[in-house]
Amino acid sequence: MTNIYQFEAELLDGKNKAFADYKGKVLLIVNTASKCGFTPQFAGLEKLYEKYKPQGLEVLGFPCNQFGGQDPGSNDQIGAFCQKNYGVTFPMFAKVDVKGPEAHAIFRYLTNNSKGVLGSGIKWNFTKFLIGKDGTVLNRFAPTTKPEALEEEIEKALQK
Repeated sequence: MTNIYQFEAELLDGKNKAFADYKGKVLLIVNTASKCGFTPQFAGLEKLYEKYKPQGLEVLGFPCNQFGGQDPGSNDQIGAFCQKNYGVTFPMFAKVDVKGPEAHAIFRYLTNNSKGVLGSGIKWNFTKFLIGKDGTVLNRFAPTTKPEALEEEIEKALQK
């Protein structure tokens, strides 16, 4: 597959969302967790979303419990946590695996089309993938990269 538009994923509310609905938008796809040292990045992700959504950015959050069991809650609990604690308004998807044999297809695509510092696999929560308007992976960012550090690359992608 050459882009992400063939995929779909389940939102927190149980409805399926086709990635084709995001054609022409810049996406920031993030595997998230509610009980992680990087969890405060939700605030920065929300700021990016609010600032750049009018220009065509979508932030997509994918809760994952594969790293230290840091997102053990139900989809409803995760959604309530993100909204209450960080005012998250960007789309949050149902909890998924992002590595291993049960990894969601979107994360298999993302990791196969980008390399991290330690190889292609996702090593921790809050790994971020920047997707261009054409649905291809532009860049990948480590969990330690704060959302505000992505502004320049997001702006470039929005201008293309």
